[in-house]
Amino acid sequence: MPQLAGKVALVTGGSRGIGAAIALRLAEEGADVALTYVSAADRAKEVVAAVEASGRRGLAVQADSADPEAVVRSVAEAAGAFGRLDILVNNAGIFPYGPVEDVTLAEIDRTLAVHVRAVFLAAQAAVPHMGHGGRVISIGSCWATRVPVPNVTLYAMSKSALIGFTKGLAHDLAPKGITANIVDPGPTVTDMNPEGTDEAEEERLRTAAKALGAGADTANAVAFLAGPDAQWITGTSLAVDGGYTA
Repeated sequence: MPQLAGKVALVTGGSRGIGAAIALRLAEEGADVALTYVSAADRAKEVVAAVEASGRRGLAVQADSADPEAVVRSVAEAAGAFGRLDILVNNAGIFPYGPVEDVTLAEIDRTLAVHVRAVFLAAQAAVPHMGHGGRVISIGSCWATRVPVPNVTLYAMSKSALIGFTKGLAHDLAPKGITANIVDPGPTVTDMNPEGTDEAEEERLRTAAKALGAGADTANAVAFLAGPDAQWITGTSLAVDGGYTA
């Protein structure tokens, strides 16, 4: 029997890239999967169709993680549609880039809204639906602990906030039998980071493996943390980065 049979997962930002890979991997492990998207309705439908093709139930919910009401609503819709919620994957993200002196207040506010506030609100809304064995998994970044390049200060700051959040949450949720962890991807081939660019090549060379990751690498780590073999792992970060932070 698949290790997540009978479980329900919500993956924020699950219409493409790492989020889509996570949604499909959890479905392969037996979970019904809801996902959020901002504007890519067609791509979200494709992911849902792939989830359903694996024999699981799927649901796409339009929700911008920068909107606090939408974040809370998406959790309620997922739990309401499937009758429960066992796994929350905080994956939705944006990539602010540029010199620190050029960062605007609007960029700061939106980045912190998506990467920090939405994660807190989603977990706050999800936990009441979870029972023993629940999982809160947030997608961080290798740049939360190592920043060898310029122009990513805001991004790195926002992702590093997940460390304190997750360590505190682990203590809050342990009495309920719910774990909280982070997966920190390294340089990964996505729509926002296509292979073959000068930037991607520079990042590849910074890894010990001298290779870029794939969405499936992060998805595999999420599936492990979501499953029963990770029941005694909480409050920690799992680097999936080819040795980028080694």
